[in-house]
Amino acid sequence: MTAPAHGIDVQNEAGYPVDPQTLIRAALTVLAQEGENPASAISIVITDNAGVAELNRDFRGIDSPTDVLSFPADPLPPELADQLGDEAPYLGDLIIAYPYALSQAEREHHPPSDSFMLLVVHGTLHLLGYDHNTPETRAEMWSAQDTALLRLGISLSLVPALEEARHDGEY
Repeated sequence: MTAPAHGIDVQNEAGYPVDPQTLIRAALTVLAQEGENPASAISIVITDNAGVAELNRDFRGIDSPTDVLSFPADPLPPELADQLGDEAPYLGDLIIAYPYALSQAEREHHPPSDSFMLLVVHGTLHLLGYDHNTPETRAEMWSAQDTALLRLGISLSLVPALEEARHDGEY
């Protein structure tokens, strides 16, 4: 048996009904599009609303669940980066609240698998340094996100509906 050619680890200890291969495909699509090493490591954790709410409160000061949180890895000091050479980097963690994200998809009548792939695309872009805190950075990030979604065969109509549904000003 050959090891996968990527370092994307999907953790779903609660056994939520998600296809890890679709999540991996979404992350790999972003990595390829952005010219990143396809063996880069990312952890995708599928968990409950309470776990995400706790992280959201502890790290963002927002006391509620959300659909996805991104935790980029700290950059390596230059001397360690030089030692690693071409070795694939660890990019960080994506934490998805399954019940929250599923509820969003059902409310908006979107296929759950498309919604979950959108969350991975969005979160992976955050891991790569994209943000949407100004009109300029938002336009850059949404352009990259749209490109990835189209490559995955996901309708761009999914994005505005989820954007409008957000109550905390973040996506």
